Amino acid sequence: MTPAPQLSLGLLLTAAAGMIDVIGFIELGGFYTSFMSGNTTQLGAGIADLGPALALPAGLIVMFVVGSFFGSLIGGSTDRRRAMGVLALVLAGLGVTLGLSGLGFSAAQAMLALAAAAGAQNAIMSPRGAVRLGATFVTGTLFAVGQDLARSVRGEAPPLRWVQHLLVWLALLVGALIGGIAYGAWHLWALALPAAIYAAFFVGLAAKR
Repeated sequence: MTPAPQLSLGLLLTAAAGMIDVIGFIELGGFYTSFMSGNTTQLGAGIADLGPALALPAGLIVMFVVGSFFGSLIGGSTDRRRAMGVLALVLAGLGVTLGLSGLGFSAAQAMLALAAAAGAQNAIMSPRGAVRLGATFVTGTLFAVGQDLARSVRGEAPPLRWVQHLLVWLALLVGALIGGIAYGAWHLWALALPAAIYAAFFVGLAAKR
C-alpha cells in the first residue's frame, strides 16, 4: 500500500494534471496536452488523410517526450532537489504557454509548451508502493483497479489497494471538472489554478530544506 501522505500529495498533482489537460483539450478543440494515446490515434487519422490535422498531434507528442526527457534528466543529490527542479520546469512550461498566448500566438503553438510541461510532471514523484503518483495519464491506473481487485479476491494483494488506484482516477476526474469550470470563467488564465498547486509544492519542498 502507498503511505497516506505520499498518496495525498500524488492525488493533488494528478488533479492539477486533470486541470491542465481539460484546458488544453478545450483550447485545442479536441487534442490533448498529456493524453498521448488520444493524440496518437489522431496522428494516425491525420497520416491516413494527409490533412492539416497531422502536424498538431505530432508536435504535441514530440514535445511531451521532450518534456519527459528533461524532467527525468533533471536531478540532484536527493529526491527533494530533483522534484524541485522538475516543478520549476513544469511552471516554466505553464508560463511560456501563457506568455505565447498573450503575445498572440495560436493555441496550437502555445500549447506545445504545455505538452512539454505535462511530460515533465510525470517525473516529479518517485513511485511509492503499487500506485503511480502524480502522473498525467490514468489508463494503466484503471487497469490496475481491476487487476488489484482480482488479486485481492484471490488473496494475493492487500484488500483495499485497488481503492488507491481508483482514487488516482477520481483525482484526475475532479481536476478535469474544476479545470473545465475555471476555463469557462477565465479561459486560458485558468492555468493559474494548477500553477498555484505546483508553486505550493515547490515552496513546501524548499521549506523542508
